[in-house]
Order: sequence, then structure tokens, then C-alpha cells
Amino acid sequence: MENPTLEQKVISIISQVRPYLQADGGDIEFVELTADNIVKVKLQGACGSCPHAKITLKQGVEATLQQHLPEIKAVEDVNLGF
Repeated sequence: MENPTLEQKVISIISQVRPYLQADGGDIEFVELTADNIVKVKLQGACGSCPHAKITLKQGVEATLQQHLPEIKAVEDVNLGF
């Protein structure tokens, strides 16, 4: 991939974060990148029912994506509504 799209970059970073979530019995699935640069994901497994899911999503996944791709505005879980 010579010039990956923003969506391809997002998917690549999410795939790098996945093993950390999987180590705790959870997982994450990329759903879409909206036109206004909001990443929609589904937290699965233990992450789907964990009371700390919002913290993981915002301080873990969102922070990592924004560190590498500052144009990303937010990460939202389509299951949880945040």
C-alpha cells in the first residue's frame, strides 16, 4: 500500500490495539469512519460488558488513534452509544 487512505490507517492502528484487548478477553471490530472523521467500532467479548469499557475506548483506543492520526475527532462504540 503506497498511499493508504485514512480508513486503512485507522484499521491498521486498531489491529495493533486488538491484542491488548484480546489479552483481557475482549475484542474490537472496526465498523466505519464517518465523513466527519468519527471512528465507529464495536467492543466485543469482555469489553462489551466491562464497566471500564468507556475508559478503554476513550483513553486507550481513541487516544492511540488521535496520537497517530490527529484528524480523528472521536471513537464511538455503536453498541454502547459513546
